[in-house]
Amino acid sequence: MSSTINVKELRASLPDVVRRVRKGARFTVLYRSRPAFQIVPVEDSQRATLALEDEPLFKAAAIGRSTDGRTASRHDEVLYPR
Repeated sequence: MSSTINVKELRASLPDVVRRVRKGARFTVLYRSRPAFQIVPVEDSQRATLALEDEPLFKAAAIGRSTDGRTASRHDEVLYPR
């Protein structure tokens, strides 16, 4: 069974989503209220062996903030016009 989550929720709860996917959960991610992609567990033979807290991705520092004063949603509108 697949849960549905939007991009904003995914950004806010990525570590929790990763933990749940590692336990077998599946997610359909909505972007602009439409299904955009799915997050599914990898096969057991490909499964990561590191604990989530030891993954370099989750230890990485933020790469920066917008310098033009625009919000993330405004950047999305510029990059992905309707």
